[in-house]
Amino acid sequence: MTAAMTKLLNIPISPFGLKVKMAMLEKGIPFETREPDLEAAPAGCDAELNADTSPRLEIPLLIDGNVRVFDSKVILEYLEERWPTRPMLPATPAERARVRMLEEICGTTYEAVVWGIYEITTMGRVGGRRQEALLARGREQVHGLNAWLERQLEGRAWFNGDAFGWGDCSAFPHVHAADLLGCPPAPGRLVTWLATARERPSARQLDREFTEWLQSTPINRPTDTSGTWKRLYKAHRLEWMIRSGGLDVVSDGIANENIRFSREIC
Repeated sequence: MTAAMTKLLNIPISPFGLKVKMAMLEKGIPFETREPDLEAAPAGCDAELNADTSPRLEIPLLIDGNVRVFDSKVILEYLEERWPTRPMLPATPAERARVRMLEEICGTTYEAVVWGIYEITTMGRVGGRRQEALLARGREQVHGLNAWLERQLEGRAWFNGDAFGWGDCSAFPHVHAADLLGCPPAPGRLVTWLATARERPSARQLDREFTEWLQSTPINRPTDTSGTWKRLYKAHRLEWMIRSGGLDVVSDGIANENIRFSREIC
């Protein structure tokens, strides 16, 4: 009997899924992807994304035979142990801790800022002077985060060290997206790193898939507040919107029923 191919449930706009998929491509893991119906999942209409496989009904979700793994950090750990060749973590405990801490900052603080910029521009949550004020705050924060990442590259070709790895997969989705949203890194090591990372086969494939996804016409693409698509407000994303002056954006989204929060676990 042929073993089932490893599957990743994800949508191309997710930076967490992009991080995982980039790692899988870099490691040469054979896998297939599927875009789950995030609106059908709460009603139990998606056989693979449900309260048992992903209690908060969040993506990405890795399916490897009978194993189900949710949360991008945990998935990366699983991939590293399940497919140890090629290793994505540095060799020493200190260096492994360093890239895991880098992943923590990128997956929480940086992700929230990029998500916030997307909310107030592409999703059109606010306009006019309000949009400009929130956007200015986001640009300021990206500048600070990029300056921090610039320092992490001192003496290194990659965030992982001499070779592309865990730290680079963790940083790439956010620096890349911020640049596309008009918040590029200042001239320096980070600019060189981003340009070089974009030339990797994994990054090129992901870029092609994202472009194809945007050009396709499935129902409810998240490009504005119309329709039934509800954007997920959680943790650092919610913190960013409130601390940046967008408390009314949250209250309006609740009133208009076009935002959502993580599923309660029961």
